Amino acid sequence: MPVKYKRILLKLSGEALAGEKGAGLDEATMRAICGGIREAQRLGTQIGIVVGGGNFWRGRSSGEMERTRADTIGMLATAMNALAVADMLNQMGADARVQAALVMPQVAEPFNRDSAVRHLEQGRVVVFACGTGCPFFSTDTASALRAAEIGADIMFKATMVDGVYDKDPKKYTDAKKYDTLTFSRVLAEQLQVMDSTAATLCRDNHLPILVFDIGDSQNIARAAAGEQIGTLVAEQA
Repeated sequence: MPVKYKRILLKLSGEALAGEKGAGLDEATMRAICGGIREAQRLGTQIGIVVGGGNFWRGRSSGEMERTRADTIGMLATAMNALAVADMLNQMGADARVQAALVMPQVAEPFNRDSAVRHLEQGRVVVFACGTGCPFFSTDTASALRAAEIGADIMFKATMVDGVYDKDPKKYTDAKKYDTLTFSRVLAEQLQVMDSTAATLCRDNHLPILVFDIGDSQNIARAAAGEQIGTLVAEQA
């Protein structure tokens, strides 16, 4: 299977790593997802990963806690997920490294763009932890930022649905799935692709986004090979 994209940034939600448990880490689910990542890597695609932390912490629903502190706890949750994903990938024979936006030298390398690119060029998977390192920014925005920094060809957003719909397909049987979308439409209609900061960052840096279902882990390799799955968001749909 020939590869279409030389370098990708894969955004994984924390919830995806929890599987049917709904919280924490589910080993079988992680093994399936990491197996899909490993398969995509074998095609020749260089892979960076940003992980969320929602399986451990949902900062915006944390009651009266001060927002910057809540967001910092969320960043630490992503570090746990990043370490777990890297370990699973290492078990599968991949050479995975964790880089963190917060300084924690005993746990992970500090994020450095040049070092990350060297790792990718040498065939390593780089898992980026702690979002942007700043409060008030989502891991979607961190994904867009890291994708732009490492010069990714595309950003993959792995979700729990098979693309972008005009309304929630779990609630409405007549929900319409889009095969392609423009950033202008996503922003104007406030479609649930990612937050507006992340979408604008991708648009301004000419970075397409592919939204697809992570429930089938083989979708990662299929997407890397250029198969038409999910919903592609680009400047020109």
